[in-house]
Amino acid sequence: MSSPGTEEQGASSGTGRAEWKAPDQAASPAGSSGWLAFGGWVLVLAGAFNIIAGLASLFRPDYYVVAPGALLVFDFTLWGWIWLAVGVVQVLAGAGCLGGQRWARIAGIGLAGLAAIGHVAFLAAFPLWGLISIALSVLVMYALVVPDKNAVA
Repeated sequence: MSSPGTEEQGASSGTGRAEWKAPDQAASPAGSSGWLAFGGWVLVLAGAFNIIAGLASLFRPDYYVVAPGALLVFDFTLWGWIWLAVGVVQVLAGAGCLGGQRWARIAGIGLAGLAAIGHVAFLAAFPLWGLISIALSVLVMYALVVPDKNAVA
């Protein structure tokens, strides 16, 4: 029994003092991890950025640094539709990752790889942003490939 006004903080040692201990954490649901949540949010963010790039390509092609014929492949209109489509699917996959869906994790890895390759081809139009987007894509791939906390080898 503890004396009035004091609370027991954990298992007591042989000295009669109460020791601090972390409370038992509730078991997390299978398939959830901090990396998966991080990857999901970064995938949503990268998707939003790709949607913005797609809309800018469609409505303001003069926003980009190079002339339309200087892109590695395609023109600004087609790139606009590509980035818009990839961005929307990335946002959906990111939401699926946040919900712990395995299909979304696999799709997110593929979409991040596809976006990284696409940004290499679009690099001449917006070099600094292209490099940042490639780095985000690699970060998403890493976060979604890291095994879950409860995974067994």
